[in-house]
Amino acid sequence: RSEFKSTNKELRVWNLKLSDAGVYTCIHGSHEVRTSLHVFKLTISLDGRFLQNEVPELTLMHNSPHPLPDLSITLFNSNNNTVTPEIESKAHQKYILNLKKLKATDSGTWVCHVHSDSPLINQNISFAMKVLGFQNPDLERKYATVDSTVILPWHLNFQKIKWKEGFTGQLNWKQQESANAHHLLDFNITAQGEQHETKKSSHFLFEIPERKPESTIQVKFPKVHFNHSGQYQCQLAYKGRHVQSNIELVVMKVSANPVGPLSREANMTLICQVSGPLPPNAHLRWEHANGTQRDIKNSKQYEVKLEVNISAGGLWICHLIEDNDRKISLHYHVEEAAFWTSYVVTGASVGGSVLVFALVCLCIISGISWQRRRQRAKRMAQARQYLLEKKTCQCQQ
Repeated sequence: RSEFKSTNKELRVWNLKLSDAGVYTCIHGSHEVRTSLHVFKLTISLDGRFLQNEVPELTLMHNSPHPLPDLSITLFNSNNNTVTPEIESKAHQKYILNLKKLKATDSGTWVCHVHSDSPLINQNISFAMKVLGFQNPDLERKYATVDSTVILPWHLNFQKIKWKEGFTGQLNWKQQESANAHHLLDFNITAQGEQHETKKSSHFLFEIPERKPESTIQVKFPKVHFNHSGQYQCQLAYKGRHVQSNIELVVMKVSANPVGPLSREANMTLICQVSGPLPPNAHLRWEHANGTQRDIKNSKQYEVKLEVNISAGGLWICHLIEDNDRKISLHYHVEEAAFWTSYVVTGASVGGSVLVFALVCLCIISGISWQRRRQRAKRMAQARQYLLEKKTCQCQQ
């Protein structure tokens, strides 16, 4: 493992081991030169292949001639930013370093810088770190209105970091935190980077888009329903380890009570509702398209339902606002009943009343007339009976 070049008095040693550390002496005639060799060995847990949010452990071992130097260790991530590790164990020949939870953006070449003042040591040790995970934000919330088209995407980084091993995953949904999860689809990524997806739920109305960006898992709702809201979780699995990313879907709907045109001097209640809890920096707002500040009503913090009583028709709009940014809006057009319609309705009511009264009177008159005809017929029958009896008496005489 070594080679000595006499021309320039150079000793080369390959595949260094910790046991190679020590004092090397070069003697040439009456000249003697001594050189101390310090050997470092850096190992990374899990062979440097991690999932997002995992905590790597670095072990730095060194062997040096006595006395052993006191080392200071500095880490630089792939963006050349200083990373302060937690030193779990520190012995003269072994340092165990724990890092913080890794992000998907931490993939790349890291540097471990070893320094000592006495003897003077400045050594950089490079090592590769690959972090498989999602490029989505840690907490992602997506807002949608009823009957709109919604696409939920999860962006994976396996191609960006040139991950050369296969892994699997699945997508689950649950409407509430305490509810049971529903299995929506499975997917697997081959070592060659090929992506395959299989739909697992036939009762849930969603699609898997055929055209989508590379390294992306997507589900599409052509017409989202209010009960499609909830938490969607995409999970990766690699060698028995898991990492997941959640997207919370919040759906908005509006309605009116009563439904229909707004009559004169009548009131109507407009209702704006979202399907799930809102963050503290978000609220609902009703406003009239052509109204004033008096026509604006805001919800209180954490309210998921906002009602407003109106007496004016036209276009009303409900906004969902987060940090003064309008995320989604839903329109509701209130029709006003025309004035002539009111008169027609009133006239029809009066006319109907008169007609009913006339029918009642006609019935009474008809009843009286029928009663009189019946009494007249009865008297005539009695008269004929009387005359008949009288004639009979005259014949007998």
